[in-house]
Amino acid sequence: QLGHGTNLLSADALPELDSSGEVTDDVKELYSQTIIEADGFGQVYPEHKYFIVDTLRSRGYRVGMTGDGVNDAPALKRADVGIAVQGSTDAARAAADIVLTKPGLSVLVEAIIIARSIFQRIKNYIIYRVACTIQLLLFFFVGLLLFHPNTYCPAGDKCLMSPGIYTEDGWPSYFKLPVIALVIITVLNDGATIAIAYDNVKPGHNPEVWNLFWLYVLSTSLGLVALLSSLLLLHLGLSSHNPASLLHSLGIGKLAFRQIQAMIYLKVSISDFLTLFAARTKGPFFSVMPHWKLAVAGIFALTCSSLLSLSWPFAQTGKDGMSSIDPKILLFVWIYCLLFFFLQDAIKVILNHFVIAKMQTKAEAVFMLRSESSSSNLGVEAEDGNNLQQPLLASSN
Repeated sequence: QLGHGTNLLSADALPELDSSGEVTDDVKELYSQTIIEADGFGQVYPEHKYFIVDTLRSRGYRVGMTGDGVNDAPALKRADVGIAVQGSTDAARAAADIVLTKPGLSVLVEAIIIARSIFQRIKNYIIYRVACTIQLLLFFFVGLLLFHPNTYCPAGDKCLMSPGIYTEDGWPSYFKLPVIALVIITVLNDGATIAIAYDNVKPGHNPEVWNLFWLYVLSTSLGLVALLSSLLLLHLGLSSHNPASLLHSLGIGKLAFRQIQAMIYLKVSISDFLTLFAARTKGPFFSVMPHWKLAVAGIFALTCSSLLSLSWPFAQTGKDGMSSIDPKILLFVWIYCLLFFFLQDAIKVILNHFVIAKMQTKAEAVFMLRSESSSSNLGVEAEDGNNLQQPLLASSN
């Protein structure tokens, strides 16, 4: 049932060692192939356990070692991951990296699943945080440098600053949002982000590795889609005084400058939260249902943002004023954000397809899985692609 091979060796297949267990590199090289091809060892001395672990590590493997006695302590300490089983001695516990408190080794499977789930959540958070930062910071940076509202509605024209309030001084020379709007975006954003720690994820089948290049490619792609959509909406809003503009053709009509601010506030808020749902899965956003805590946090944040844009409770005039928008604009912004959210998700799925393919190729070269013809056991993982032997797990039993 375990697929364990029959190539079991005794201490006779290993060199005679003194109590220190120290050997030269030549001896390790001489016995390394024998150790790698073996399915297990029996009736060995403590120094042999250390020798087996040390030899495997010298060949570029990552070694896991289980043990329970004082004689296992040196090998547990030398292994990359030393595991002291339930009921082990104090010496074994002190030397080990992991101490099991329940009988058997099945708890290790649960530990691996939990660790890989945590890794996925951390990766999803980083993807979301980088994408969110790109959208938020670059939008205001680019908007400040390239978008000049006074060129859309110059002095001398009848420009709406607030609904029903015209000005002949023209719109401001640069676009901005009130500070309180940015604070609200940040607070609601961070509140929803905390719920990522409880999100449902699918742990990987292979050992997780960091691939920062693809991580930043993916997060940058998500962030750029949200950024470009925000800049495009800003242009559409500022152009609403033009009878040939898209908003005019949709029946929304001329927008006051402070309504454009509220519209952009709503757009940035919705895009931030939708990006979170795009970043949390490798496949389509609906492939893994979010945890109810994350779903509730997202719905709460989106609802608050929508209600605030409809009835802005803070200053509506003055230097830091911002006017409310009507339901028609709210509906348009939501549809607009959802369309670009689907585009975000499609780009993510395409990129993840190539990421997964590359990661699988690397995993097969670095962590070679056991084939039917292999006579090796599980546990030690090769660190470079030249070592394609099946991993082993050293054990004291």
